[in-house]
Amino acid sequence: MFQRFALAAVLAATLPMSAAHAQRPAPPQGPMIQGYLCCNMRSYGKQISDINYDEQGMSIVAAGTPARITGYDFRWVDMDIGGRPQRLKNDYSRDLPTTAFGPRYVVTEDPKIKLAGYPEKTRAAIAAMKVTPGMTREQVLMALGYPVSSETPKLDAPVWRYWLDTWAEYQVVFEPGGTVKNIVADPATLNRVSLP
Repeated sequence: MFQRFALAAVLAATLPMSAAHAQRPAPPQGPMIQGYLCCNMRSYGKQISDINYDEQGMSIVAAGTPARITGYDFRWVDMDIGGRPQRLKNDYSRDLPTTAFGPRYVVTEDPKIKLAGYPEKTRAAIAAMKVTPGMTREQVLMALGYPVSSETPKLDAPVWRYWLDTWAEYQVVFEPGGTVKNIVADPATLNRVSLP
């Protein structure tokens, strides 16, 4: 009789977990694009966040690095970037489905081809992950990555909001024609994100 109670207890303990696990939907699957990283991103080693904070110990993965999407999870896009596995996390752009979020970052046309035709000052700004007046939206994207959609839901907005860390916000202000008018930030942050 004790064995029956023990068996019933084991079944009762495992059944709810199995049922709950079985009810979890499969992650959405999107296009497995092979190409190049659209923009400069900062890596924590094997993880990149869409907020692209500049924190100690992070490394820069440059725009144009060979990249491919290898899988999708609920808030993650698995990638191979420059021959190394990376997980891109959708922290602050959750209004975008993962299947639309991932393809923003892997593009089929190598950004370095366009980069080579830009003026020297623009190339220097992009390489340094900085912005300078006169840059186009595309050039700002190459330099800084996408602004998170929770802060900048439309890419044609006159102001794009970015963050260096939790406390250091800066704003890229565009002219009506779509080029950078100026960068708004406190002096210390401005020094780190703008190229005079």
